[in-house]
Amino acid sequence: MTGIHPFRVLRAKPLWIANGVITGVLALLFAVFYVGANIDPADHLTKLPVGLVDADKGAAVGGERVDLGARIAESIEKSTANGDKIDWKMLDEKEMKEEFGKGKLFGALVVPADFTSSVLGLTDTADTTTPARPTLTVLTNQSAGSVGSGLARTATTRAAENASFQVGKDLTAQTGARQAKLPAAARVLLADPAAVTVEDGHPLDSHSGLGMTAFYYALTLVVVGMLSANVISGQVDHALGYTHNDMGPVRRHRPLIRATRVQTLVISSTLMAGLSLLMGTLVMAGAVGIMGMDASHLPLLWLYSVCAVAVAGIGALTLLAVFGTPGMLVVTLVFIGMAVPTAGATTPIEALPGFYRFLAEFEPLRQITAGVRSILYYDAQGDAGLTRGWVMMAAGLLAAALFGFGVLGWYDRKGLHRIPAEPEPEKTAAPA
Repeated sequence: MTGIHPFRVLRAKPLWIANGVITGVLALLFAVFYVGANIDPADHLTKLPVGLVDADKGAAVGGERVDLGARIAESIEKSTANGDKIDWKMLDEKEMKEEFGKGKLFGALVVPADFTSSVLGLTDTADTTTPARPTLTVLTNQSAGSVGSGLARTATTRAAENASFQVGKDLTAQTGARQAKLPAAARVLLADPAAVTVEDGHPLDSHSGLGMTAFYYALTLVVVGMLSANVISGQVDHALGYTHNDMGPVRRHRPLIRATRVQTLVISSTLMAGLSLLMGTLVMAGAVGIMGMDASHLPLLWLYSVCAVAVAGIGALTLLAVFGTPGMLVVTLVFIGMAVPTAGATTPIEALPGFYRFLAEFEPLRQITAGVRSILYYDAQGDAGLTRGWVMMAAGLLAAALFGFGVLGWYDRKGLHRIPAEPEPEKTAAPA
């Protein structure tokens, strides 16, 4: 139609309704996923793994064996103050270090070897020197996630303080009249004998972002793959002649090369797989080479980066091919909207509501983050997340192939081509 001003399309109600519904739903979903997942981690906390190490060797008093460390460990295990929020794991020191080195613990409470003897030293009336205060050590693990480490630190510190008060109460009752003979400093310490110290249980290098570089690196890989899929999809459509290509004021168009939907996805995926070598290399070069991110196992990190970009990109291409124009919204929700809150990097999985924990089982960013964290922080150990990362990436690639080629093959068989085939001209009968 001619003579109609372009601005008149703004008067079309369907234009406002369609875009309003799409953008409104997108805004609501992002608010639910981002804010809902992190609004109250402490309240949703369930079975956060925290180590409990009793290294106390005990002491002999009046012919009897006294082991205050065992009492503390038993009281903490039986305590209902934290409900099921903390999953206390009884470990020895070697086991604790191994678990810290795999990111399996968010924190730990350590009762030292001389704890009983140090506490009982406070009741020694013959010792007139200033008594040394026994210590309970709280270990944190930022490499497993700063929020999770903070929650573990709070719960563990509270447990240590409660244990100290209980030990002090028992000792005060046992000493009775002997307290008057104790030095003044010892009487003060007797009510709360143990000092609580906080240390880093798994120190990271200075350029590790306080345990966040693994998450941001993995997020970069996913976003690069996702955005590249959008670019590649458009460029393949242009190369086949299905769409125009606008470069500023210049519009280019190629002759149409008919391709089935399956063939188009194969072309796009092949291009993504090849270019992932470049993208994965440049992501690592930018993060490690230019910005100085601390990293080891560089060949493995490079291979993992390339594969992560390829899998994320092919997955995004599949959704774009299946859903068409709305596909980019689906891709954004799957790879960003639902993925970031469930990655377990900022808020631990154990502190998420049940629905988000379900999403975390298969959301791609969490799986990729687990592998990157293992490579950067845990010496590339398989059971520290690397094996899960590889397996879930393979599963994701397989799922994308089955879903994409299955649906697109059905489109093709039904004749749902992107541009319908032109009907053949009717043959006219020759004149008699």
